Amino acid sequence: MRATAVRKHQYLAGAAVNTFDWNDLRFFLAVARTGRLTAAARQLEADHTTVSRRLTALEHALKTKLYERRPQGYALTEAGERLLVRAETIESQALAVASEIGGSDLALSGTVRVGAPDGFGTYFLAPELGALAERHPGLTLQLVALPQTFSLTKREADIAITLEQPTEGRLVSRKLTDYRLRLYASQDYLDRHGPIDHPTDLAGLTLVTYVQDLLYSPVLDYFSSLEKYTARRYECASVVAQVEAVRAGAGVGVLHDYALRSFPELRVVLPDLSFLRTYWLVTHSETRNLRRVEEVHAFILGRVKAHRGLFV
Repeated sequence: MRATAVRKHQYLAGAAVNTFDWNDLRFFLAVARTGRLTAAARQLEADHTTVSRRLTALEHALKTKLYERRPQGYALTEAGERLLVRAETIESQALAVASEIGGSDLALSGTVRVGAPDGFGTYFLAPELGALAERHPGLTLQLVALPQTFSLTKREADIAITLEQPTEGRLVSRKLTDYRLRLYASQDYLDRHGPIDHPTDLAGLTLVTYVQDLLYSPVLDYFSSLEKYTARRYECASVVAQVEAVRAGAGVGVLHDYALRSFPELRVVLPDLSFLRTYWLVTHSETRNLRRVEEVHAFILGRVKAHRGLFV
């Protein structure tokens, strides 16, 4: 649905019907999701004065205040929260129309953002998604591999790989795969500190683990089950940093089995001591059926299935 095709939209508020430029909703959504004018402006490729002007015009047309302007950013008012639900519905319907009218026989195009934990995103998705990007030159894939959760409702991603199955919101999820983590150390570290044949051999050794107060999911807390053996730890906020620290001989780390295919110099220690976790593949119900989202969703499922042996 293009702005030139439909310039006006009606919003029902009580008994009054107010008319406004529906394109202003794009600016409203961007600020609602980022919380800041400058961030919304970058997202929309506009200047912040334009964003501010469009928000003011929307509030004037609706005769209501949509945001509280605060030092830390823009916070939605109660009216703004109600409009957010309507605006996201309109956005999703516009995307669906574009996808359906585009036709399934046309080349895949558009942008799909995939949010993933940094370990899975870096060591599995990054090399795998390249094949899909090459297959569809008109498709822009955005891989956001970070140690954080992603809000699909706020459109921080179109597809998310999560560590826990979501139970709230209009989200569609399915189990992607279980995966196993074990203790690893570099050969250099073992040469310096001796073999580790029993958990008690961890005494006095350094455990490379997460920064405890930055854990974004409780399933990442491996240290609590190992601290009875050693109190020494080197905390890194990302999987990538942990892998590099273990490779450099900084200590023993709980690392993903599938990631270690690239680092044959690392050795499994205490192979019977392992952690089993699960990845979930999540989409929003309103964008799940967009053809480009479906294609990327199916591709990720297929590649994980083809490499099942890496994970468990």
